[in-house]
Amino acid sequence: MDGVISVFHSHPTTSRLHTTRSWNFINLLEGIGDPNPPNAQDLLLKENYGKDVIVGVLDTGVWPESESFNDNGMDPVPRSWKGICQNGVAFNSSQCNRKLIGARYYLRSYEAYYGALNTGLDFRSPRDINGHGTHTSSTIGGRRVPNASSIGGLGSGTATGGAPLVRLAIYKVCWPIPGQTDSTCLDDDMLAAFDDAIADGVHVISVSIGTNTSTPFKNDGTAIGALHAVKRNIVVACSAGNSGPTTSSVSNVAPWIITVGASSIDRTFSSPIVLGNDLIIEGQSVTPFGNRTYPLVYASDVENPGTTTNLTTGLCLQGTLSPALVRGKAVFCWIGDTFETLEVQRAGGVATVLGNTYDGRGVLGSPYLIPATVVYFNKIDIFNYIETNQNPNVTLIQPKTLLGTKPNPFMAPFTSRGPSAIEPNILKPDITAPGLNILAAWSEVSSPLNVHADKRVIKYNIESGTSMACPHVAAVAALLKAIHPDWSSAAIRSAIMTTAKITNNVGTQITNSQGNIATPFDYGAGHIQPSKAADPGLVYNASYNDYLLFLCSSTGNSLDPSIKCPQQLPSPSDLNYPSLSIAHLKGSRTVKRTVTNVGTKSSSYSVRINPPQGYLVQISPTTLDFSAVGESKSFSITITAQSTAKKSVFAVGWYTWSDGIHQVRSPITVASP
Repeated sequence: MDGVISVFHSHPTTSRLHTTRSWNFINLLEGIGDPNPPNAQDLLLKENYGKDVIVGVLDTGVWPESESFNDNGMDPVPRSWKGICQNGVAFNSSQCNRKLIGARYYLRSYEAYYGALNTGLDFRSPRDINGHGTHTSSTIGGRRVPNASSIGGLGSGTATGGAPLVRLAIYKVCWPIPGQTDSTCLDDDMLAAFDDAIADGVHVISVSIGTNTSTPFKNDGTAIGALHAVKRNIVVACSAGNSGPTTSSVSNVAPWIITVGASSIDRTFSSPIVLGNDLIIEGQSVTPFGNRTYPLVYASDVENPGTTTNLTTGLCLQGTLSPALVRGKAVFCWIGDTFETLEVQRAGGVATVLGNTYDGRGVLGSPYLIPATVVYFNKIDIFNYIETNQNPNVTLIQPKTLLGTKPNPFMAPFTSRGPSAIEPNILKPDITAPGLNILAAWSEVSSPLNVHADKRVIKYNIESGTSMACPHVAAVAALLKAIHPDWSSAAIRSAIMTTAKITNNVGTQITNSQGNIATPFDYGAGHIQPSKAADPGLVYNASYNDYLLFLCSSTGNSLDPSIKCPQQLPSPSDLNYPSLSIAHLKGSRTVKRTVTNVGTKSSSYSVRINPPQGYLVQISPTTLDFSAVGESKSFSITITAQSTAKKSVFAVGWYTWSDGIHQVRSPITVASP
């Protein structure tokens, strides 16, 4: 039929949710090593806090009563808004205001697959029963709320979104899977939401949803919906996924999307433990408790016979612990999180020492129901102490919030990595932003742990995921849209990428959670610097037709039935992107790039090259002279493999254009077969 782009199964297990110090940390990080550090307040004032920009959020809905969504002192709703506030269960149109200007929900595909929504599991309305959508929305545009904190007062301070006066439009597309704790977000429901958001008049769309691996563009509802949005110059930011640190696990890899990885901030919730032999072991916790000493046992020593194997012993899995051996004690679980603490509690344990789920420093904070600390080094010391002492004990030290911790940021261990499995000739992710232990607003019918056993009610919660990183970039895009309303979505992505930072708050290169140097396959172009992005100097533009040509060269299908692919196609690497990736370089290849001057009227840029190891990089011309704002100049990049190039392994480099004021930096990734 005319107008049909592709047909694919909207599978209920494909897309999942990718789940307040962060804005202060971003500003602090921007000033490290800068003789003229940017001022975040000046940036917000210049951009009127994003007051006329509308951000659409595809997620689990919203808790409208949160103080983060108050509209005190805000101007009337922009005249450009054409959306609605949809009535539903426990939600009516009066709950929209000048901050929360629209809300819709989408159930058609979900109910076609699962049957009628179980109203005991969720509201048949835009109201958020999960908490995830409220968290992401308030991170983008939440008002300033003093004295906000996680349960127990941890992380206390002023909660704020990145663009406090931006308008929010909520599109609820994710719903609980019957009989499971996960939610699902079906492609056709999301496509319907994209269509409505475009028609409603949003300027930016934030999607903290994705798959565990990348999906071919023609079968990717988010990619197709985002392409429609970008055609109308709407910026789309998406989470990179939480399947790291596995290589090629990044999702949402379409080049018209800003793909966001997750990194840490300079806030730690310190909670060390002290063993009975006085050995102190570093730990972290966001569970409120007081100092106390407990008898300590190792899970493997207190298991019900026959419930574990050599591979599962010591893990505190459900039903494995013996109440007779656990009651009144603290249990050391070799690896653990929420469900492991629930198992200890079920067996009568009163505290838990958990080995970190990931290697290294990246601890995902969860407010457990019993005292618990997560240790990330020296687990073997705990094991040896228990096994060599007749009456081992442990003292858990109550958590405290530490600010200014170093080195930060580091890449969150869960953040999905490149290269893209769909099109490695486009570098993904594009950027990294805070996504580890982020405090933001929460649904008051969703407990902190989001499990049935947890009956606590909270207004703000700490969450981790690329889901938390994506709204940081969406907020920055909204601010850039406010100050540069004529910029294309590609120009905004370019400004965010080429001004990014690859060093931490001690001036060394960003690492992963294990302390190893990170690469563009971890963080893309680097860590966001919003104030720098407002004045990038040069931008790499791309149009809707450029993306269609890219699709022709990448997949042979333009995703637009009105466009036929030309016979002679460029390489996917030729897309005018702010980064350069060549996945199968045989000998030498030349690609073209074009930059547009958005800085000073008269300027001259020279190039500096840090070539990937084993490759020769030549750029011509080496100087670009501009005489007007809006003027564009093209240059060629020739990459040649040397005899020292490692085969089938990506090497990493950079090239940077500078006029002495602006540093327009682009990563290079290249591999030879």
